[in-house]
Amino acid sequence: MEEVIDELRERNEPVPVPLELPDEETLVEIQEQILIHLPFALREFLLTVSDVVFGHLEPVTAADPHSHTYLPEVAASAWDIGLPRYLVPVCVDGDIYYAVDPEGEVLAWDASLQDFTEESWESVWHWARDVWLNTY
Repeated sequence: MEEVIDELRERNEPVPVPLELPDEETLVEIQEQILIHLPFALREFLLTVSDVVFGHLEPVTAADPHSHTYLPEVAASAWDIGLPRYLVPVCVDGDIYYAVDPEGEVLAWDASLQDFTEESWESVWHWARDVWLNTY
């Protein structure tokens, strides 16, 4: 996890309006909005690297309700098009929704097929290492 955080911090791109990190209270409010408990690794991810901008993938954020990556909005849209309600989206890439299950595993769901792909990752940190850091 620490290696992934360090690498994301090194690759963080400067932007005109930097993103902010949420605090614990903000994450509690988000859980109340989406009516789902955030798995531990996703909470850590949001608290430590959700302000990172790198590459074309834009993982969910939790600090700015006006952002297009704001978790409650991304989740509502994903659930509306068919993502199973027990999953919390982490990132959208075209028709592919990367989402965390209650145990913390990240699954890839294809909106066009309305089904899961064969890809999965043990945690959001494995997903960040294997997908986010390796997608340009």
